[in-house]
Amino acid sequence: MAEFVEAEAMNGIRMSWNVWPSTKLDASKCHIPLAALYTPLHGAGPHSNPVTKLNYAPLRCRACRSVLNPFCSVDYQAKIWICPFCHQRNSFPHHYASISEQNVPGELWPQCTTVEYVPPPMPGNEKTAFQVFLLVIDTCIIEEELGYLKTSLMQAISLMPENALVGLITFGGHVQVHKLGFSEFGCPKAYVFRGSKELPREQVIDQLGLSTVPTGGFQRGGHQSAGTGAGAGNRNGAYSSGVESFLLSVADCEFTINSLLDELQRDSFPVTSDQRPARCTGAALKVAAGLLSACSPDTGGRIISFIGGPCTEGPGLIVSKDLTDPIRSHKDLAKVSATHFIKAVKFYDSLAKQLVSQGHVLDVFACAVDQVGVMEMKGAIELTGGLIVLAESFGHSVFKDSFRRVFETGDHSLNLSFNGEIEINCSKDVKVQGAIGSCASLGRKGVSTSDIVVGQGGTTAWKMCGLDKNTTLAFFFEVNPTIQGSSAGPAAQQFFLQFVTQYQHSDGQLRFRVGTITRRWGESSATTSTEEMVAGFDQEAATVILARWASFKMESEDEFDAVRFLDRLLIRVSQRFGDYRKEDPTSFRLASTLGLLPQFMFNLRRSQFVQVFNNSPDETAYFRMVLNRENVSNSLVMIQPSLISYSLSSPPDPVLLDVASIAPDRILLLDAYFSVVIFHGMTVAQWRNAAYHLQPDQVALAQLLQVPQDDAQGIITDRFPVPRLVVCDQHKSQARFLLARLNPSATYNSPNVPVPGGDIIFTDDVSLQVFVEHLQRLAVVQS
Repeated sequence: MAEFVEAEAMNGIRMSWNVWPSTKLDASKCHIPLAALYTPLHGAGPHSNPVTKLNYAPLRCRACRSVLNPFCSVDYQAKIWICPFCHQRNSFPHHYASISEQNVPGELWPQCTTVEYVPPPMPGNEKTAFQVFLLVIDTCIIEEELGYLKTSLMQAISLMPENALVGLITFGGHVQVHKLGFSEFGCPKAYVFRGSKELPREQVIDQLGLSTVPTGGFQRGGHQSAGTGAGAGNRNGAYSSGVESFLLSVADCEFTINSLLDELQRDSFPVTSDQRPARCTGAALKVAAGLLSACSPDTGGRIISFIGGPCTEGPGLIVSKDLTDPIRSHKDLAKVSATHFIKAVKFYDSLAKQLVSQGHVLDVFACAVDQVGVMEMKGAIELTGGLIVLAESFGHSVFKDSFRRVFETGDHSLNLSFNGEIEINCSKDVKVQGAIGSCASLGRKGVSTSDIVVGQGGTTAWKMCGLDKNTTLAFFFEVNPTIQGSSAGPAAQQFFLQFVTQYQHSDGQLRFRVGTITRRWGESSATTSTEEMVAGFDQEAATVILARWASFKMESEDEFDAVRFLDRLLIRVSQRFGDYRKEDPTSFRLASTLGLLPQFMFNLRRSQFVQVFNNSPDETAYFRMVLNRENVSNSLVMIQPSLISYSLSSPPDPVLLDVASIAPDRILLLDAYFSVVIFHGMTVAQWRNAAYHLQPDQVALAQLLQVPQDDAQGIITDRFPVPRLVVCDQHKSQARFLLARLNPSATYNSPNVPVPGGDIIFTDDVSLQVFVEHLQRLAVVQS
């Protein structure tokens, strides 16, 4: 996999197939989609390859609008370049007059297949682009939880950039929009909205006394509110008149907002013991979206919501106030008996449409022991590129550390960016079916738009209201030769894909990231083509693509059986690309590039993305949203966790994800992405409990206990959301966090425990060995 990992480090792209079939018929026999996982902001991390930056605007083809790249043919004498996508001849503009074979611009360097343009602002348009953080706080939580939340919020405000704009909305049964720009008497004020009503954007703006911002600029007219920051707001052109009362720079309002947070009390409306509190989450988010709509379109804004329970009032309601009415389960959703589900989803979809049109993001930090409605909010969070964190409490490290990382700077920062837009240019024989990930279709159809829609389809351009260094989109393609029945290959042995991402950097600059790649068509000979395709197969990327595809189908297709779908797909791939004698299972072999695919599929079938048993709808939606935004390596850890063994007799060593890896004298470190488990074997736990590691002559034991802790912290430090750390011992209750992810090679039906002092798993699930044996038998059957 080294060559694929190297290609990802250079261009941020991994493809399921790196050699494509040249006909539609051959493409249909691949069974695994022709797809690419692309990380637009790759290279932003401390260990990534740096991306070349150019301080001028990109040069585009006048026919297909693709950007000049190293694969263009250039005539330096005539000052002409030929587009590899449409073969259009283009003249270089006058500022390229000095180019020659000895003076090549950066975007034509062979190693610069990905470049970032940082053009200077146009004359007269030098205004600063602001970041807006609008905090939306649920006050229907107990005092202890509210105290935890206020502490984290005050810490976050101290980490925000001083020129960032911040606003505050609180809600319980009603929505309060707090004024940060006080009048001359210094009395805090808030506008109150009824939580039972869904207010359209225009009504929110009108009741707050604001003026709307037309596309492409801001409006100085309208209602004028008194406030300390009025002049600063209009001077920079970040928003319309009046918004400066509600959105102020951190430098101007840090004391004010900290004072408001310090005095914040839980919702005062009485709640009887048999009732849930009145919580108008949907109305609060709608008001927040309306407030941000008064900002200029080039202002990146985030609604950061903190939710401590289910919505029981107004739009977006998911359950009634009566505690005897249970919150919907997967069984209710399957039976279409969830009373409020469809209406709530429709509301949040409309909210998503409004936020996408404004270019703003919805982030959700949900902290409660019960569900809060993340399943219903999924569209609004995912389409806007929002962050999602699910935890049990606002005092839990999962929330506190994750929230702090949003505003941290340095090597481990998220590098949050705003107002992104990505478009794809393809060679003429390739079409785009759609994208699955944190994006929304812009509905721009072109010659490269496929009639088949996967995810956000029917377009070659997508909106990304929010993106960070790990945001990864899955794009699905199809081979579509221009002449029906012909192959795509003869005209050219290679095809090209170009990803053009425009976004607002966290420093306010408008940037263009352009990545151009080329791949080969397979030979027309069936045998040669199959060998080439197998050699260019990326089983890690394919597994992640299949996980996103199956999750999407589970949500969009009624009665879709994901396990059956994945099993059939694996059997067909094995029959098509495996090496075997018919009717002889013992002869079955897979090439090294396909060798791990059965193991990946086995773990995907058992993962939280496919199996919803023992997970709530909110948890399932949470897991899938994180999967749909992470890169290949992180996604693969979610599907197939990594397991490392520590012992006194050997250095740390990766071991099989199998119950046979458990031994009494070992410590195991399981990285399952959402949780990190440190598992002590029975003997090691006894040594620790006896405090042997504290004795001066037991330095090795002390190191054995400490090294997994250090490695776990290293994993936690570089991850978002921050995983839950579980420290457990063999045969104790929390050992289930490890046992649930292991291959059950030894169960209660097994005659012997594989390792003396080892463990077994109480399950009827088949083991990986049995799974592979079944696959071999079915793959070699005469079709």
